[in-house]
Amino acid sequence: MSTLPLPLSFFRLSGTSTRDLPFPSSLKRSSVSFPLIPFRRLELIRSTSGMTISRSFSFVFCSLKAKAAAELVQETESGIPAVGRSGGGRATEVEHSRTFLEARSEQELLYGIRKELEAKRVPPNIAAGMKELYQNYRNAVFQSGDPSAAETVMSNMAVAFDRILLDVEDPFVFEPYHKALREPFDYHMFVQNYIRPLIDFRNSYIGNLSFFYEIEEKLKQGHNVVLISNHQTEADPAIIALLLEKTNPRISENMIYVAGDRVITDPLCKPFSMGRNLICVYSKRHMYDVPEHVEMKRRANTRSLKEMALLLRDGSKIVWIAPSGGRDRPDPHTEEWYPDSFDSSSVDNMRRLIGRSGAAGHIYPLALLCYDIMPPPPKVEKEIGEKRIMSFHGAGLSVAPKICPSEIAVAGKMSEEAKDTYAQALYKSVTEQYNVLKCAIHGKQGFAASSIGISLSQPWN
Repeated sequence: MSTLPLPLSFFRLSGTSTRDLPFPSSLKRSSVSFPLIPFRRLELIRSTSGMTISRSFSFVFCSLKAKAAAELVQETESGIPAVGRSGGGRATEVEHSRTFLEARSEQELLYGIRKELEAKRVPPNIAAGMKELYQNYRNAVFQSGDPSAAETVMSNMAVAFDRILLDVEDPFVFEPYHKALREPFDYHMFVQNYIRPLIDFRNSYIGNLSFFYEIEEKLKQGHNVVLISNHQTEADPAIIALLLEKTNPRISENMIYVAGDRVITDPLCKPFSMGRNLICVYSKRHMYDVPEHVEMKRRANTRSLKEMALLLRDGSKIVWIAPSGGRDRPDPHTEEWYPDSFDSSSVDNMRRLIGRSGAAGHIYPLALLCYDIMPPPPKVEKEIGEKRIMSFHGAGLSVAPKICPSEIAVAGKMSEEAKDTYAQALYKSVTEQYNVLKCAIHGKQGFAASSIGISLSQPWN
């Protein structure tokens, strides 16, 4: 037996759930200095023999690649067998440096980066990224005015750096479908605790909470649900889960996210997606970055989509997908943010997949507003390793009534025009919800921004 100095909150005990965690109380904004406080060490005893830990794909979302998805639909409709289901891929955790877990102050934590760099356990570019990540996270958390901000930053960053270092030393090989890793190390809890201090819950809202309850009931009945959504930040999964964890734990913890490849080689991102259920695909925005890799990416996408088909056949699945193919970006002239347009082929492929699953299926439009918390670069970048700017800010999530394809199809068939019309109907609903959230959060209208079809609430209060 040996002591493992990791905060207890990042380990999941039998019978616990993230919904049992308290939401932050009302916080008063204030000017706060950054003291070098000691970090309280919490120890957990666990066996070093037979211990397993895995890591998963990162959560940069994208749409289903149209051609690959079409191939999948054709194969499943023609009876071609799909690949075997992945179990999430577990690997034995290697022994690695405990430099960051032993740090007791900000100074020691930052010195640990230099120590690992000098020992050549961390490359220079990653070391620089870790230091920048710490500074940006620290500044954002202190914006909240929380008196325990310094301790929160130390605790979360110590564990984050430890997980980053572990993945540098023992990189994970990703599988098409990844099931959330909850034990022995609870990556889901880790990400929730890390992102939670960045959300200003006083200025956050949920739209149409009743429809989230409706979705949970359909999942309990064995139905599949697809959420067609816009996509704003790398932290979208955690933000969605945090806003819903108190009222809709089934959605919060069981959602399957369609995730792109952008940060698969970026150790700064990997630990933050290890606790998610993910279908991993190559983003269409980067499909042609390296021409000779295009065919390989298409084949990989087909394998991933076959995994999705298998999951949907079981029923009771909820899938989140952004058919825009990537994160929203501000208008270069007005600097206004708005949901990026949807790719009708991606929407239609999801419609066909859910329709062929054998279980009842429903498609709902979902809007998400959270770009202030971790905005993407102004333009789509080819290079891996973007800067991650963060801030403490309100966030919004809203869902509208499901939109049935049959209401748009002609004689039971979806023409190309009908496919475009259906995608536009979903996009229009997402945009309408987004505008209400924008008025509530950025326009400071709060609950008064509610409309006839979109009722805002704060169920965490």
